[in-house]
Amino acid sequence: MTRTVSILGSTGSVGRSTVALLDAAAPGEFEVVALVAGRDAAALAEQAKRLRPRIAVLADPAAGPALEAALAGSGIASACGRDAVLAAAGMPADWTMAAIVGAAGLEPALAALARGGTLAVANKEALVCAGEIVLAAARASGATILPVDSEHNAIFQALDARDPSVVEKIILTASGGPFRQASLEHMARVTPEQAVAHPVWSMGAKISVDSATMMNKGLELIEAARLFPVPEDRIEVLVHPQSAVHGLVQYADGSLLAQLGSPDMRTPIAHALAWPRRMHVDVPRLDLAALAKLEFYAPDTVRFPALRLAREALRAGQGATTILNAANEVAVGLFLGRRLGFLDIAAVVEEVLASLGSPAVPDLAAVLALDAAARQDATDRAARRAA
Repeated sequence: MTRTVSILGSTGSVGRSTVALLDAAAPGEFEVVALVAGRDAAALAEQAKRLRPRIAVLADPAAGPALEAALAGSGIASACGRDAVLAAAGMPADWTMAAIVGAAGLEPALAALARGGTLAVANKEALVCAGEIVLAAARASGATILPVDSEHNAIFQALDARDPSVVEKIILTASGGPFRQASLEHMARVTPEQAVAHPVWSMGAKISVDSATMMNKGLELIEAARLFPVPEDRIEVLVHPQSAVHGLVQYADGSLLAQLGSPDMRTPIAHALAWPRRMHVDVPRLDLAALAKLEFYAPDTVRFPALRLAREALRAGQGATTILNAANEVAVGLFLGRRLGFLDIAAVVEEVLASLGSPAVPDLAAVLALDAAARQDATDRAARRAA
């Protein structure tokens, strides 16, 4: 049967990979309901003309006229603005890719969850800043959440969810980013261009910087605690420069199951897109003989404090993880704008966490209010550092 699909964040890195998989699929296998993007009207229009969705939506109202003009005569509806994004996310679809970067993806993800179906989560920030609310929404509608991050998808494939009591621990791997062996003196002078030049993965700017600071792995640690029935103290992180082993699960009998593959996001996306089946994907196959060796190291939490901050926030509660995510988004944005140093990213996040604590966030309104407060605090602290 034809599977109906929507993509939230279609012009980003994960969105483009998802579009490529749909392009390569057999005719009639998938039908695209909605494509949602930020402000790139030209890219969205080009995707829409290929995939023929019912509607294409941009979050930025200023880009709406360009999208409407690009799709004129195509028969494809277009819209723009926050309300249009949420309406498109809520349109009935069997499967939705949630790939809008940052906290901006939270409300669209919740809109998709409210009408059931399957939500493939590439936006880890939604589970970080409002994990309890997201999971409650999935339970209420009967929706299924599938992880798309390569590490969480690997754990999902290797985990025996029928009996979590036999799981001793899960292990997330990290490439270590471009500064794995750099000194603190070097890292203090890092430029945005150096930070986004990931040695293994091709990703967007924000995620690349998060990988360079290892905050990405901290966010993934929090996401793993939300997704899998394993407490925080049994979730480990190992630096694995080859990025061939994406995740491991250790069981009570001593077995250690790992998922391996080439560092290509099309593989975990395809696993989620076809689940519970598998689909053929034309990605490079992992050649173990050519790879020759697999290395693993404990992360250095002194040079990369973001991982420590994420653990502390997870232990403190949902409010702290909301603050962590918001402050980090602001700090990374300021770094990319050359208004904050690379090492100052984690420093600002730590200061905001210490300032705001971990207040209760019982509903979406509380999450959004705390998110705004953390962003303002981070902005103010970064400005004082730059003064």
